[in-house]
Amino acid sequence: MSDTPLAPSTDPVELATMPLPETGRMSDPSWWRQAAVYQIYPRSFADANGDGIGDLRGITSRVPYLRDLGIEAVWLSPFYPSALADGGYDVDDYRDVDPRLGTLEDFDEMVAALHAARIKVIVDIVPNHTGSGHRFFREALASPKGSPARERYIFRDGRGENGEQPPTDWISYFGGSAWEPVGDGQWYLHLFAKEQPDLNWEHPEVREEFLTTLRFWSDRGVDGFRVDVAQLLAKDIPLDAADMPDKATADAIDRTTGRHPFEERPEVHEIYAAWREVFDSYDPPRTAVAEAWVTTPAQRARFASPEGLGQAFNFDLLEADFDAAQFRRIIEKNLAIAAETGSSTTWVLSNHDVVRHATRYSLPPRGDSTQKAGAQWLLDGGDIEEVPVELGLARAHAATLFMLAMPGSVYLYQGEELGLQEVGDIPAAQRQDPSFLRNPGVDVGRDGCRVPLPWSAEGPSFGFGDAAPHLPQPEWFDEMTVEAESSDATSTLTLYRAALALRQFLRTDESLEWVDTGRDDVLHIRRPNGWAAILNTGRRPYEMPDAPVLLASRVLSDPARIPPDTTVWLQEG
Repeated sequence: MSDTPLAPSTDPVELATMPLPETGRMSDPSWWRQAAVYQIYPRSFADANGDGIGDLRGITSRVPYLRDLGIEAVWLSPFYPSALADGGYDVDDYRDVDPRLGTLEDFDEMVAALHAARIKVIVDIVPNHTGSGHRFFREALASPKGSPARERYIFRDGRGENGEQPPTDWISYFGGSAWEPVGDGQWYLHLFAKEQPDLNWEHPEVREEFLTTLRFWSDRGVDGFRVDVAQLLAKDIPLDAADMPDKATADAIDRTTGRHPFEERPEVHEIYAAWREVFDSYDPPRTAVAEAWVTTPAQRARFASPEGLGQAFNFDLLEADFDAAQFRRIIEKNLAIAAETGSSTTWVLSNHDVVRHATRYSLPPRGDSTQKAGAQWLLDGGDIEEVPVELGLARAHAATLFMLAMPGSVYLYQGEELGLQEVGDIPAAQRQDPSFLRNPGVDVGRDGCRVPLPWSAEGPSFGFGDAAPHLPQPEWFDEMTVEAESSDATSTLTLYRAALALRQFLRTDESLEWVDTGRDDVLHIRRPNGWAAILNTGRRPYEMPDAPVLLASRVLSDPARIPPDTTVWLQEG
């Protein structure tokens, strides 16, 4: 970090290629507090062996790209052995690599290459459920009712004379019943796909299995963990179906009371306190961030406490419209939560589960949410030629540049640095997401943001690999390849490289000052070293303060005014 103002520059290419400061952050135990983290969906990042699926050696081959992008950590979505019922989030072995993606030796080489480039490594942990091929579950299915093997999961007797009906009418998050029969009158709980049986976290062997897993990857050099659906692990599921609430009753339970059978129960924090002991046994301590979809800021704060995981995602910006008033409320709320817990907040606009924000911002809000608008757009056919792509991209640039100026850590999703849009027109026969397969006509799924990246104009998959990719790429990818954008001073990639490089020089402590703009549709923030950012979400220009411009999200045709859908960074002190 530096408190020294930079010489002003409006040349994004110059900013994007300037040498980064030697900050010693690889050994800094607080590196995560304001890090720029890049999410890699391994199966769609880079394919080194030519089978159409991205792999670990593909990631290693692209370390120079990641270094030049200016990110400080990568978060890897699951790369473990999996039947791919849910994109790898159905894990069959938590301490190995899927053979289609590589080997443990490939993993070690990738970590070494990333660390040599001064990039930290965060891996996904999926603790609510295993895959149906996990050794625990295979043993459970091979064992009789009431056996110790079944106690590691949530097996219950079905209703009816022979257990032919599910214990409750609960619905999986992916649609359909949350219970699956095994043929002997018992059913197991799966809050997601049937290939993702929920674990019983009251069982000591389950707890020890994950403590062992955390040590396994930490010993291999992993710096942190992203915890999938962290709020779901603790459950209170009665043994008798007659004592379980039906769906309507469960839905009506206030989640803040801790009385829901599986949502947001307070006992979950006992689990993470044990994890924290493992994290803190390393030097520097391992970090963690919770994916916790909870009801209140106070509940999120518990996940982000120093005694727990230490940090929790907030998805508030991701769910908001491109609207200054919404942004300000969200920023103020989440900075207050961070101050209360001693954590730092997180910011995210896109990830592997949602419609890309460059597309969302092209669409009129639906139900006060551009994310809902994106979901409806997909259901309506998702033709990218029928939406104002340039408007969405301008807003995405502005929102991202403003986000990067805020205190806290930022999480970027692969491909957003290219300005990729959501791929909406994937044929039904080629879709893979269980949310689509289980809900035809109701949920198109998440495949559109998981399409393999375009690297160049060459080959059958825009440089992704030497074979057709596992999800089809659209023809318009040829204008958004890394190769094409690297030499374009006005490209999204150049903007991201410039912003991430400049951010490492400018960021300071985690405080923030709001500057009055006299307009509800314009936000002006200032950091302690005089670094300022102004976001104009309105429909008319805003007069530029008398200060040097460091970077703008678009070319400024009038240097005295900030046009609509634009963010500028200034040096005001």
